[in-house]
Amino acid sequence: MEKLVLSTRQYTIWQTDRDGLREVAEFVVMENYKHHSGEYKKTSAVDEIIDIYNEELAYFSSSFVFIVRNNSGKIIGSIRVFKWDMQQPLPLQKLFGINPLTAIHSNGNCNYWHVGRFAIDSFAGISTVTLFRQLMMYAVHPIVCDDNSYMIAETDSKLLRVVNALGIETIRLGQSVNYLASETVPIYSSKQGLMAFYNHNQHLFQAS
Repeated sequence: MEKLVLSTRQYTIWQTDRDGLREVAEFVVMENYKHHSGEYKKTSAVDEIIDIYNEELAYFSSSFVFIVRNNSGKIIGSIRVFKWDMQQPLPLQKLFGINPLTAIHSNGNCNYWHVGRFAIDSFAGISTVTLFRQLMMYAVHPIVCDDNSYMIAETDSKLLRVVNALGIETIRLGQSVNYLASETVPIYSSKQGLMAFYNHNQHLFQAS
């Protein structure tokens, strides 16, 4: 059952349950294709939807999955964060062959949080920057509350410029690849690199 996190006049934010992962997977694939290739055909993206759904099922026990719904109940945004157990293969490893334990820090006391499945319907009639800031606050909150923590992610190259412009300090981990119809870049940020964004937007989290 979905848990209500925030309610506004234009939208609601929910923490979804296992039953909502299929809807999230389809939304993420659909929005990526709409943004980056201009078209989306569900029939030609079935395998990608299934792959993302199965991957999210594998991570779900340590995940926080947030979705935004408009007043009609339609999903218009999503994001997911999970704490890596250092055993389950990461998207970072599958796509880029990058292991944070060797590429970032080998200290066994460090914690790694993976942020992914970010997508926003740009035709929803709500500021995409507003929704981005709101969703990112829910994603980074457990990271900044954790000692010796790092955020790891794979992000669209255009979105990465927005991430940096909003005050999140990122470091590139390798060359980009084409994933879900866009140029995707492996990045990480330390807890310290997240703090400027988090402190500036803390009111968005406290509103919930």
